[in-house]
Amino acid sequence: MKDPRRLSKVLSYIILAPILSFFIAPVLWLFVTPFSSRPSLFISFSTPTLSNFARVFQNKTAINAFKNSVVISVGVVLLITVCALFAAYVLSRHYFRGRDILLYVLVLFSSIVTGVAAMVPIFMLNLKLGLIDRELGVILTMAGGMLPTSIFILKDFFDSIPRAFEEAAFVDGSSPMQVMFRIFLPLSSKGIIVIAMLAFAQSWSNFLIPFILFRSHMKYPVSIAIYTFFSEVGVPDIGMISAYALLYTAPVIVMYFLVERKFGFSFYGGIKG
Repeated sequence: MKDPRRLSKVLSYIILAPILSFFIAPVLWLFVTPFSSRPSLFISFSTPTLSNFARVFQNKTAINAFKNSVVISVGVVLLITVCALFAAYVLSRHYFRGRDILLYVLVLFSSIVTGVAAMVPIFMLNLKLGLIDRELGVILTMAGGMLPTSIFILKDFFDSIPRAFEEAAFVDGSSPMQVMFRIFLPLSSKGIIVIAMLAFAQSWSNFLIPFILFRSHMKYPVSIAIYTFFSEVGVPDIGMISAYALLYTAPVIVMYFLVERKFGFSFYGGIKG
């Protein structure tokens, strides 16, 4: 009689194999097709070439889109990091009337401010402020949608810092600003890196907000410019699209591995014991 455990294990492998291939196939296509001399929508191994990347770098729209994406992503990261740092410090260490209500409102609106349902009022607001087709409008809109989540993440790090550190600094004559930069900032560096990574990844990959707020093609980021690679008859250029997609994902992948190499997976919040 066959071992029922072994039989169930074999059945589980048979069931999981198609599911696993469903997730692996797109990743494999992304890393194989850009180097293929005969790129297609299917995974095909052919003579390796760099011609697809050469055509991307010869495309002025593609290169300009990378510059636009860097400007937008860096702007969002800086704005979110600075604002979340001050807001999280106040919410963590100071009690004031209406603080709990404010936290509840932040939780409520953090999930809908950048959603499809909110794009009409967001567009009208940017139109009234004269921010349509301007990088500042896109940066402020993206940062506003991600800021509540960033505040909560950073507040969790601040909450775990013992008050004894803060009280000792006050006794030593430090001001609240000095306490934040000399104690909270170094001890919550991992939290700051977390929100910076999230802000960069989300702003780098965001399609909807730039698509709605930008009017000039020269201001499009990579997430939109990748949809312009078509031939004269409207057929998508698979070679350029695949090469551009790989270059598009490279900054996020590199950033992840650099942070993982330095800190590992120890983003638990607060002080590491």
